[in-house]
Amino acid sequence: MAFACAGIAICLYPILKKHNAALALGAVGFRIIENVLGIVSAICLLSLVLLSQEYVKAGTSNLNFQTLGTLLLGARDSISNIQLIPFCIGALMYYYVFYQSKLIPSWLSGWGILAIIMNLASALLVLFNVFGNFSTVQVVLSIPIGVQEMVIAAWLIVKGFSPSTITTGAEKAGLK
Repeated sequence: MAFACAGIAICLYPILKKHNAALALGAVGFRIIENVLGIVSAICLLSLVLLSQEYVKAGTSNLNFQTLGTLLLGARDSISNIQLIPFCIGALMYYYVFYQSKLIPSWLSGWGILAIIMNLASALLVLFNVFGNFSTVQVVLSIPIGVQEMVIAAWLIVKGFSPSTITTGAEKAGLK
């Protein structure tokens, strides 16, 4: 997943830099940070498999294995929560450029901005233990961005970016 998400960011960069180079580069940077954290989180989770195998080989109830397992699981959960912050900041940059440039309809990019702000609020509230991970409040605040990401994916597959806006952006950047 991390490589696919980073690939999307890198592929969008040439299009978005014509409209706002700083935000396009910032979005790529935040997506790379997000994906590095995702890889570290996955490594923590995969380490639990190796740890459990060693626990079985040891054959006795060893408190060190249990402590290390709890530590790895806690690290994975914390990293996953922190990973939402760069995701939200990168997405906010994307949706702002989309809104500003009219590459997609304003209602779609506006929905993205509102939904990602809700998701960012959710991530921060979980990070500061206002409510728990996967609580009802977090899920409700996260649903709009999940739906929006699917809608924008379908939109871009079916309709793509606005051709006139891509041409205008290229002219603005001095590429035509």
